[in-house]
Amino acid sequence: MSRGELPTGHPIGPLVEPSQIPPWLHRLTGDVDALTTIVNNRGGDRARLARMVKAARNRRAAAVLVLFGGGFDADPAAAGGLPDDAEVLLLERATTLRQHSGQVAFPGGAHDEGEPYPVYTALREAQEETGLNPDGVRVLANLPSFSTLPSPFEVVPVLGYWENPSPVRAVDPGETARVARIRMRDLLDPANRFQVRRDFLGGRVYQGPAFSVDGLLVWGFTGGLLAAISAASGWDVPWDTHDVRPLDDAIAEAKSDQSHGLPLDLPFPPDDDDYPDDQDDLGSGDTAGSG
Repeated sequence: MSRGELPTGHPIGPLVEPSQIPPWLHRLTGDVDALTTIVNNRGGDRARLARMVKAARNRRAAAVLVLFGGGFDADPAAAGGLPDDAEVLLLERATTLRQHSGQVAFPGGAHDEGEPYPVYTALREAQEETGLNPDGVRVLANLPSFSTLPSPFEVVPVLGYWENPSPVRAVDPGETARVARIRMRDLLDPANRFQVRRDFLGGRVYQGPAFSVDGLLVWGFTGGLLAAISAASGWDVPWDTHDVRPLDDAIAEAKSDQSHGLPLDLPFPPDDDDYPDDQDDLGSGDTAGSG
């Protein structure tokens, strides 16, 4: 398999029996295609641009580990049964990196030729970046792949449950500035949710969901996928979907040195509709913790 070819044949959907999946993740694993529907229904010109990426040569396969921890049982009083201690593992890329510096991402990265894909890729990269012990991760499902823009990656998110959490850290400060276990209810707090937008010469280059939590600005591919997972899982609580902030202002407010890494030549058509119809795809190329 050459560098430009994508591995084929990996299953999409649950990889274990439902009894091994936390009940608060059942809606997600029971209908993983809902993620694609949610993203496509965000409107904008996402479908056309996704086709452009899929048709591009030299695309590279990548995988990220979407790792949730917390209690196994659902909280019947919470939206979607999300437990109070549910958390997700994220990392902040080093500001010295050439691409997507300082952005928040899921652990993960590009597929290496000859290795099993996507589960092994996601776990290997997560271990290299955060030092987690893969033996403590129960892999639950492969989620549908998404093309990232402008980076030519086809990314498979691998859903995991952290049944035996291990210590994590930024293994290589040259690649990772911080590793964080973020409480999901804090992430989804309406006070911490908004959209970010970047315009250039009167055209919209990017608009998508964002979160500000624990000193991190989460947007792009990572923010878009988290928003889609929350919606598919029934975890959402009402928030101000009309709160749209300039991306550069949001970065400055977060006191972040990150680079947005967005192109200046892919404006989206003007769109004044409500939130479900005025977002682009899963975002810019903050595909994974390392390339």
